[in-house]
Amino acid sequence: MKLYGFWRSLASLRVRIALNLKGLKFEETPIDLLKGQQFADTYKALNPQSVVPALILDDGGPPLFQSLAILEYLDETHPQPPLLPKDARGRARVRALALISAADGHPLVVPRIRNFLEKELHVDEAGRNRWLQHWTLKALEAYESHLAGERETGRFCHGDAPTIADICLAGQVFGGKFFNCDLSGVPTVNRIFAECMKIEAFDRAQPLKQPGAPSQVSH
Repeated sequence: MKLYGFWRSLASLRVRIALNLKGLKFEETPIDLLKGQQFADTYKALNPQSVVPALILDDGGPPLFQSLAILEYLDETHPQPPLLPKDARGRARVRALALISAADGHPLVVPRIRNFLEKELHVDEAGRNRWLQHWTLKALEAYESHLAGERETGRFCHGDAPTIADICLAGQVFGGKFFNCDLSGVPTVNRIFAECMKIEAFDRAQPLKQPGAPSQVSH
């Protein structure tokens, strides 16, 4: 498999984690979002939306895109270890938890949003950083409310094995670290994140361990 991603992309992180959990070999081609490589004609031919990730399967065909769709494809085609519960209610909960990040929190802080704030709305750096911290932390606080108060929470977001929810939560926490959010108010999130990072598949996928990543992250 060939993954088009970027070290800093939290959506690419989700796919890397899932591929690692499934034990699938892949080659990652970096698309530098900060340099605008996603807008090159060669990449737009793969993903007209000009975002990462995109995943090319070994048997060819059109690329898979959108991280959660890729995760569910991988789970359906390589069912072990499972990333969704067996019961319908459990699957609904896990998908809903995943969407707190993938649909609500993360889309508000991606490069195209930051660029629009700066170039079109002329928001200064301090204002932009407040925006990034606010929406990143709001998503983490939403996770905390659910995870701390619901009996389905276990060692991980749902029970005692990682699911798609944990993959998305891990990405949101990395976003919180990128933007220097105060994470002291989300202890359940921190506990589950720590459990995730004990797993080699999560640890190996983390942003600063990817080729081209700097030693530290700036906003």
